[in-house]
Amino acid sequence: MANEITVPLLPCRSIDEIVEFYTMLGFDRTYYQLRPYPCVGLKREDLQLQFFGIPDFRPEDSYGSCVVLVSDTGALFEAFAAGMRKVHGKLLVSGIPRMTRPRKRKNVGGVAGFSVVDPGGNWIRIFHNTAAADDDTDEPASQLAKAMRNAVVLGDSKGDTRQAARILDSALTRHRGSAPVTDLVEALAYRTELALRAEDTTAARDALARARALTLSEAEREKLGETLAGLDDLEAVLLDPTSRSSTP
Repeated sequence: MANEITVPLLPCRSIDEIVEFYTMLGFDRTYYQLRPYPCVGLKREDLQLQFFGIPDFRPEDSYGSCVVLVSDTGALFEAFAAGMRKVHGKLLVSGIPRMTRPRKRKNVGGVAGFSVVDPGGNWIRIFHNTAAADDDTDEPASQLAKAMRNAVVLGDSKGDTRQAARILDSALTRHRGSAPVTDLVEALAYRTELALRAEDTTAARDALARARALTLSEAEREKLGETLAGLDDLEAVLLDPTSRSSTP
């Protein structure tokens, strides 16, 4: 058979909290019930998700996850980001809920992807559909870029923020003198994001300042367009008065 449709059914603490979050991302509510158990359906174009409520559920303990394949991860990320900026004035990059930026994932053959962690603690893992177009799977040239890809696997795929930060810190110390400036900017931008996830605003400000201090040519700025835009988003989070300063 062909044209089958799979709709994930994921746990959450509150279906109303889920509706509010996904409405921000451009979803419409397609189904809603409170009895005999709380359940809600949501849809954005062809992307469908359903959730069931468990009042004493702990989002931080959730193992809920699903994979969504799309033709353009960048366009969907920007649409979600626009919704977050409209409601919160910034991207949600730490805590629950949050969203990662699109990056190539070494553990899935170099396919580009990003994740949305919703209020239920569910990881909605969004990847480029390789049937639609081939991703660039070239191996990174510099040692720093290789370390960056290892850090992304731990930080964005496994959610191990602290180990990802350790990998990047070590690589930035060892290879800062030999790495291309574009790789330095990308690594420092990711280090800023990891620090914010860990609620370590001191480390986040340091990494951001180091990235901003690097001198770039016009060609390098063009190549790093998405990364520099990401730095602007991270800076907006740091400027938010609700951001807390802490150390690991």
